[in-house]
Amino acid sequence: MQRRSFLKKAALGAAAGGATLAAPAIAQEAPTLNWRLASSFPRSADAIYSGGENFAKYVREATDGKFQIRAFPAGEIVPALQVLDGVQNGTIECGHTASYYYFGKDPALCFDAAVPFGLNTRQMNAWMRHGDGLKLTREMFKKYKIVNFPCGYTGTQMGGWFRNEIKTVDDLKGLKFRCSAFAGAVLSRLGVVPQQIAGGDIYPALEKGTIDGAEWIGPYDDEKLGFHKVARNYYFPGWWEGTLQVSLYVNEDAYAKLPKGYQAVLAQASAAATNDMIAKYDAENPAALRRLVADGAVLKAFPKAVMDACYAESQKLYQEYAAKDPMFKQLYESMVAFRDNEIPWFRVAEGSYDGFMGTIGRK
Repeated sequence: MQRRSFLKKAALGAAAGGATLAAPAIAQEAPTLNWRLASSFPRSADAIYSGGENFAKYVREATDGKFQIRAFPAGEIVPALQVLDGVQNGTIECGHTASYYYFGKDPALCFDAAVPFGLNTRQMNAWMRHGDGLKLTREMFKKYKIVNFPCGYTGTQMGGWFRNEIKTVDDLKGLKFRCSAFAGAVLSRLGVVPQQIAGGDIYPALEKGTIDGAEWIGPYDDEKLGFHKVARNYYFPGWWEGTLQVSLYVNEDAYAKLPKGYQAVLAQASAAATNDMIAKYDAENPAALRRLVADGAVLKAFPKAVMDACYAESQKLYQEYAAKDPMFKQLYESMVAFRDNEIPWFRVAEGSYDGFMGTIGRK
């Protein structure tokens, strides 16, 4: 009697367990969705543009094709610098962009991308995932009705291409320099005349002398645009971008309607796309830099006096913005505290190792 009762209960349990775990039943409940993703980057900038395409591919694969996201290059459905607006108003469900493009709306948005003398790639990734970075930036994006996800890093960028040498702080005065808005706000305090020019228009502006210098991204991307042919002085580092974090923007209402499983897929797909972009830049930049130097680019470090002056002015500007905006202040203080805690460790471990490895002669 007891044996028959046990077998009956076991059979019922197995049947119940089978119903709970049946993959086909779960798959049938997943909705079929078609979203559009607008990128702020042209297809020709393949390393950074591919972040959006890879993200869409991973979402499609993880959902067995039920959740389709089509990526569009800059300008095809939304202007490059209006991706935030497109996601906010629901014109598109999601976008792949850099938050510092919207400096004019709110300087605090730059903490989701890059700020002068900020974090490097490893530190930014850590602040976002294990510090307060993602929590604070998501709070900031609520007023834009956007849910943000880190979705790519470029690594530390270069300081740009200059027609003439930068030997002293005085050499910055009157310099017409194409750069990001936050960097321009700092440099303008030292006499630079910042220029906002689209990537495709930089080369002719340099060639004609309309501008005296320009920063873009780094060797792999810069080589394609041929800047070294018209402005051979290639400076480093790009102190305004210790890294650039590229972000996935998702419309808040569209995100809320997704099943929890699909929400999880978005997070994991953006993380996978992030890893791909880091690897792409780390793999391509070294060879590209060698080719540029072999083709006449002259590699130079910004003089310490110039770096010190830029750092001093950036600190003044941070304090001015923080005094006006509590959200900016909270993000800035969180980032600085995290950075200052990280740097000693990076100097002891990563810095010392990289320093020694740089002394090893090549065969």
